[in-house]
Amino acid sequence: MIEILWHGRGGQGAFTAARILGAAYSFKGENFFALAFPSFGPERRGAPIRAFTKLSDKPLHNRSEIKKSDYIIFLDDTLFSQDALNGLKENGKIILNTTANYKEPRIITLDATKIASEILGLRVANTVMLGALAALCDLVSVKDIEFAIEQTMPQKLWDGNKAVVAAAYKEAAA
Repeated sequence: MIEILWHGRGGQGAFTAARILGAAYSFKGENFFALAFPSFGPERRGAPIRAFTKLSDKPLHNRSEIKKSDYIIFLDDTLFSQDALNGLKENGKIILNTTANYKEPRIITLDATKIASEILGLRVANTVMLGALAALCDLVSVKDIEFAIEQTMPQKLWDGNKAVVAAAYKEAAA
């Protein structure tokens, strides 16, 4: 099982990204199972939230929070601390939306907010981070994510979100 932990703030779309990732994986066919679920306190915009995506080739039933992740994705760098490295599995990676640079090889950074702003005209980086994840994880491709976007989002949002996924993939793969 691959486990992904999402950190964001209410309104940034962390749970939406977790759901799209789960859909992208499960739409691949039989024996592709996913769970996506949120964890948050008071429901208010800007409050820290976490979301989880679990991917497996066997049916999933355990909705418990993830203790050690294969990937931890931060939509907001103000939520990040070096302690997050303790939450990674042995070969795990952190994908961090930031302009800062880190020497730690397990921390992959990109300015997802800039990509979203330039392409979408919005500072919402959730689908941008899906493109970065596709570049680092061979379980889902850009095409898988694009298909999931078409299945889970209104049509008027398809083109822009597909464009940010492709841009982030290109940047993270470089």
